[in-house]
This record gives sequence, structure tokens and C-alpha cells, in this order.
Amino acid sequence: MKKILTAIALTALSLTGMSQIHFTPDRKLNYAERIIESYYVDEIDTAKVVTEAIVAMLKTLDPHSTYSSPEETRELTEPLDGNFSGIGIRFQMINDTLYVIESVAGGPCERAGIVPGDRIVACNDTVISGVKMKNNAIMKVLRGPKGSIAALQVVRKGSQQPLEFRVERDNIPIFSVETSYMINDSVGYINISRFAEATADEFKDAMTTLRKKGMRHLILDLTDNGGGYMRPATDISDIFLRKGDMVVYTESPKNGVSEYITQKNGSFLEGRVVVMVNQYSASASEILSGAIQDNDRGVIVGRRTFGKGLVQRPFPFPDGSMMRLTVSRYHTPSGRCIQKPYADGDDESYQLDMLNRFNSGELTNADSIHHFADSLKYYTKKLNRPVYGGGGIMPDRFVAIDTTMFSPYYRDIIAKGSINNFCVNYVDAHRDEIKRQYPTEEVFIEKFKISPEIMQGLIDRGTEDKVTYKEEEFRRSEPILSAILKGLIGRDIYEQSTYSRIVAPFDPIFSTAVDIINSPERYNSYLYTKQD
Repeated sequence: MKKILTAIALTALSLTGMSQIHFTPDRKLNYAERIIESYYVDEIDTAKVVTEAIVAMLKTLDPHSTYSSPEETRELTEPLDGNFSGIGIRFQMINDTLYVIESVAGGPCERAGIVPGDRIVACNDTVISGVKMKNNAIMKVLRGPKGSIAALQVVRKGSQQPLEFRVERDNIPIFSVETSYMINDSVGYINISRFAEATADEFKDAMTTLRKKGMRHLILDLTDNGGGYMRPATDISDIFLRKGDMVVYTESPKNGVSEYITQKNGSFLEGRVVVMVNQYSASASEILSGAIQDNDRGVIVGRRTFGKGLVQRPFPFPDGSMMRLTVSRYHTPSGRCIQKPYADGDDESYQLDMLNRFNSGELTNADSIHHFADSLKYYTKKLNRPVYGGGGIMPDRFVAIDTTMFSPYYRDIIAKGSINNFCVNYVDAHRDEIKRQYPTEEVFIEKFKISPEIMQGLIDRGTEDKVTYKEEEFRRSEPILSAILKGLIGRDIYEQSTYSRIVAPFDPIFSTAVDIINSPERYNSYLYTKQD
């Protein structure tokens, strides 16, 4: 003990005698780590101590500078890289059993003969069914290196014995343009769920397909899109803007100003464009919607966006972990800073922003967002319209949250998974019958009805899941529940877009966007009427 105290005392003396000029913060941190490693009473995990130090340092900065472990880094980058290696299915857990909703077209499972309705009970030596395995654990079992084999045991309706399949894993694409279709003869709709490596190419493909179907005007849905890579957002902006238009610029005291300017005329310059956003549209979504608004190229509809305008640069470590450090700020072409206010190190207040927006009435009352200081006023580049900063993109047309059909019964039957489970079982029992009676998606959308018997089946399923039936609450929510039921059934039999085509009209942002884009007069009134 006396030796340890002496060593510590000598270390302290040596540090005290060291010139303050040379005892820099990084040296102090290194000395602290070495002292802990050398003298702490118990064995320590040095890697853990260093990791915690990095995390603690970043927490003193802004809300978006973060550290991720190797596993967390893979989970973050996989959806943005655009693919993973696996067996290629979309599944749902029903009564602790993996139920195949869809095999990816051309993917390993489809090639092997796995069909919707199959139940995968085991993969290689791991039992999946009946063991209450979580979805992320199941995905780890099903995924693996390209070329590796997943030996699947499958229970199929009509077969007496489990079937054996050897599925060779392959790269499976993750699409960020999940839905695109024609709303009417001239208006197309495209939804972007995230901005990934291949998003711009996917978007261009969707645009080409819709234009061949007669699209002249576009509704672009960025609601709930939390962002991703910046480059796809600037590439998509180029499609709508003219040569020399600014898309966005970044500003940093250490790195200066970088401007993103279009190099040529875009391929979609004439048609009307309406962009849907809400409070969860962030980062790259705000770059794209800000570029369209500030260049007077379209009308933004919805609610004020999230307000994430800090640019993170990734710094990977050799062990696969990564630090994402804020290096600059995004500004829209008019000069607005996208980032909403924050206090260094105060993540709690930052995370409570959405609750504060709701409590203040911002999400439900247009008047609550129409009071701005003159210092927050900016002007668009072409028509000199006033737009406002202060964090996020303020829409040209505010749309409040519609809670008229929401009820505790609706909340609980969704949260318990009753509606999803009921639909999966219903499709399993009636798939062939539905496909015979409604041979195409169009026929299904036009003619399929949610009968009282189907709705009663949902109520009974909810009761099994301990969702208490309340007549008044059910009647209030019945229209949206009926639409969701039809949408889920249609999605599992036809296309991913089937769900959106059936349920989207119940979204007030969508219905407002359709009203505006279908009326040239209304559309132009937002662009050419100054509201200073």
C-alpha cells in the first residue's frame, strides 16, 4: 500500500512540475486512463473505460455527435448501404411462430420455393418457433455471409410433415423508395422512407415508370423520413431545379462554406410538385424540401419538420465502432439554418421538443406557428416570398394532426398487434379465394369490402389479446380500422403500394396535398401570393 501511495504521489509531483503549456487536455486524458489502469483497486476493462470516456465527451457537445459500437454501427449503416446478406423474406411473428408474408422477388427464398404462408420453425440448428425469440435475434439467425447455407424447416399448410429447404444466402436489397403509383391520370405519388446509397437511382426509376404512365405532376412524400446520406437528397433536388440553382450550403468556422449548386437543368421542371412533410421529417428530408421551397419550385404541405441541420462526419475505428462528429451546419438557399436550438450537453430538453410542440398546440393549431420575429424572416430566391427560420422547414400549407378517429380502443388494438395478427391469419385462410375473386390489385381496391364478419373477427382477436371492446370508441375508429384491415390484406396479397393506396386518403396531409396539386389556382396561390 505504501508503494502505491508513493507512486501516486510521485506521479502527482511530476505532473505539478510540468509546464502548464505542455499539459494539454489530451495529455490529461491519457494520464487519467493510465492512472486508472495502473492503480484501480479491481481489474478493469480498459476498452470499456475508453469507450465510456468517448461517450461522455460527446455528450458535452451537441445532440447529434454520437459513438456507436461495432454492432450498432452495422445496424446504422446497413439500411443506408442498401443491402444485407440473408435469405430474402418479409415475415411476422404470429403466436410465437415465424410466418412468411412475402419472399423477395428473385431472392434466395423465392428461388428455393418458399411461399407466403409458410412457417419457418428452425434454421440450421436453431429452433425459432415456440421459444419467444425477439425479431432482432431471429434476423441474426437468418442472415449470414453471402454463399452460406440456411437449412430451413418449414411447416406448410396442407403438408403433413415439415419441409426441408437449403437456401443459399445472397445480397438482399433494402429499398428506400418503398411506394410509387399514380393517384389519377396525371398525378404521381412517390414515398421515400430514408436517404440511402441507392435512393437517387430508385427515385429516378420510379419517376421514369410514372412518367410512362402519364404523370405530369408529383406528390413527394417525406413524412417520417429521418434522413440519411446528404448526396441522394442533393441529387434528387437536381431533378427539379435549373442550372445554377443552389440546393444547400454548409458552414463551419473550421471548414469554411461549401455550396451545392446544380450543374445542369433538371429533367422535371414544368410539372406541379407538392412535398409532404411532418415533425419527423429530418436532415436530408429538410435539405430536399428546403431546396424546393427556397427555389419556389413547389409547395410544402404538412407540419414543421424536425430541425436537424447539423452535419456529422463519420470517424470509423479499427474495431468497427464509429464516432459521428458534428463538423458544420446546413443552411437552405435563402440562408435559413435548419438546426433547431439546443444547449450543449442538454440532451433531455432536446428530446422533449416533440412533447413541447404538442403541448404548445403547434401540431394541432395553425395559429401557434404564425408568430415569428423579424430576425427569423428570409426570402425565397425566385419569387421573394417570405419564409421563416428558427429550426426546421415551415410548410407553405399547415396541416394539423387529425385525432377525430383516434380512440383508446384504436390505440390498444394497434399496440397489441391484434390487427396485424388477425390480417395474417385471415390472408392465410383466404389467400386463394381472394386472388380468384379479385385477380388484380385494381379490382381488389375497387371491389373488396370489409364485411361485418371480418370486423367481428378483428374484435374477437382483440378480446383474445385483452383489448377491452368499447362500442363508442370502436364506432369512432371504425372507418380507419376498416381501411387498415383492407390495406394490410391487400398488401400481403398484391403489392407494398396497395396499403398506401387504401389508407393514405385518411391522412390529412395526403388529402391536402392531393387537393392542392389537382387545382392549379390553389397551387399557384401558395407560390405567388406573398404573406409578409
